Amino acid sequence: MKYFTIICLVLLCSCKQNAKTEKSDAVQGDNAAQTETEALKIYPVEHATAVLKWGEHTLYIDPVGGADRFKGYPKPDLILITDFHGDHFNVETLEGLDTGKAKIIVPQAVADELPETFATQVDVLSNGDEKERFGITVEAIPMYNLREEALKFHVKGRGNGYVLSKDGMRLYFSGDTEDIPEMRALQDIDKAFVCMNLPYTMTVESAADAVLEFKPREVYPYHFRGNPDVSDVARFKELVAAGDPEIKVVQLDWYPNLPF
Repeated sequence: MKYFTIICLVLLCSCKQNAKTEKSDAVQGDNAAQTETEALKIYPVEHATAVLKWGEHTLYIDPVGGADRFKGYPKPDLILITDFHGDHFNVETLEGLDTGKAKIIVPQAVADELPETFATQVDVLSNGDEKERFGITVEAIPMYNLREEALKFHVKGRGNGYVLSKDGMRLYFSGDTEDIPEMRALQDIDKAFVCMNLPYTMTVESAADAVLEFKPREVYPYHFRGNPDVSDVARFKELVAAGDPEIKVVQLDWYPNLPF
């Protein structure tokens, strides 16, 4: 009887530990979007910065904010940078990360500001160029402003949005752009990360209108804090749902330090 009691206690402790571990894993994944097969996990870091775990490889999108922000994530295999503005590109952050085995894809405007130590790692893509790294095809998509009052922010040809393709899945990161024809012409996008912040990019109405034209299966509003306001992503979701309820709007926490 004594031994039976000990065995029961051991099993009970084991079950509690497993439950604790499962709960911990769930909490860690609360702010990550993932496919049904868990082949892709998407972690919002802040604003335009994200980490993707895609199969065996880790991608950093516009890593800024210091290397400490990326503690707990695997070191990057592939880094994508859209533009040279400070919310997309920061040399000190790159220098603080373990990028020894990483490839870095950038537009020429960013390459011009990278230290020479990164030269052997860099692939420069102009709008329309493609490059395959780690089984992921990266296509550089234009990103620029259309409104007269915003033309000074992002000129055509300087920065890149990116379409990433692997195993039949296609992701789009808009970077800083308005609802340009090149965005509206995109096809077969599974997950679209679309900016919307004034005065730098576009309104939620323009973003929703573009999304309703190129019809991604899922859209993730990101990069929606402007100056001084934060864009109304709830309104964006309403507009998309009203225009095409088949498009799923996925809201992640891109501003964990905001009080709301």
